[in-house]
Amino acid sequence: MTSHLSIGDFSRATHMSVKTLRHYHDVGLLGPVDVDPQTGYRRYSTEQIPTAQVVRRFRDLGMPLEEIRTVLASSDVPTRNRHISAHLQRLEEELGRTQRAVSALRDLLSPPAYRDSPGIELRSVGAVQAAAITATVEAQDVGAWFQGALGELFATLASQELPETGHAGGVYADELFTLHRGRATVFVPCDGPVRPVGRVEPVLVPPAELAVIEHCGPPSEVDRAYGTLATYVARHALAVDGPIREYYLVSRRHCPDSALWRTEIGWPVFRTGVTDPV
Repeated sequence: MTSHLSIGDFSRATHMSVKTLRHYHDVGLLGPVDVDPQTGYRRYSTEQIPTAQVVRRFRDLGMPLEEIRTVLASSDVPTRNRHISAHLQRLEEELGRTQRAVSALRDLLSPPAYRDSPGIELRSVGAVQAAAITATVEAQDVGAWFQGALGELFATLASQELPETGHAGGVYADELFTLHRGRATVFVPCDGPVRPVGRVEPVLVPPAELAVIEHCGPPSEVDRAYGTLATYVARHALAVDGPIREYYLVSRRHCPDSALWRTEIGWPVFRTGVTDPV
């Protein structure tokens, strides 16, 4: 004979609050075997205790109710395991984001001294012939726009059999930083003038004098390098008006792991006698 428990006794047996049990009943996850039509009292069977324990365990592990419902409804073990593995992967991704956030917060609490920062050098770069795409973009859209433009540039050069002669780069107007909307150019140096196709045009990237720092890691963490570079320029160099430059030494095209990406950031300056790396 199946034994029945009041919602209070079932709560004590499963370590779930009465409020939680009522919510699970309302959403169709774990309902009582009987509800008195007159009083509304809920009664559970002792056979539901193992199911309740599974639900509580999965909730403790952060699994959404809809996923738990799917797991409980799965009659075969491989299907259950597939859903559990999907949740495990989400937890691992969240853990990675949390670890990166913790690392970033620790960095903010102990800013590196210049001697511990990537080397900053003053550099003169000459004019280069390149294939380029230019547009006025919103700051929030720069990442997606950049990846699309870069893919189009590489595809165009490959189709026209023009060898690349240097690292891909970007030229970004001040307004993109100050107003979050401005002119951006992505370019790839190439051997010979590219024929205009779609958004791709031939350009001569002008020469520039730059204070340069290398950022290692994903674009989402580049602000630290920008801050270090701006502080150096303010203290030790003569800043001039002009767009920021970036050169993509190692990017998504070379390596899927963004932690290994390397980007050079160039701040326009008027060079004086200092030429050695800092």
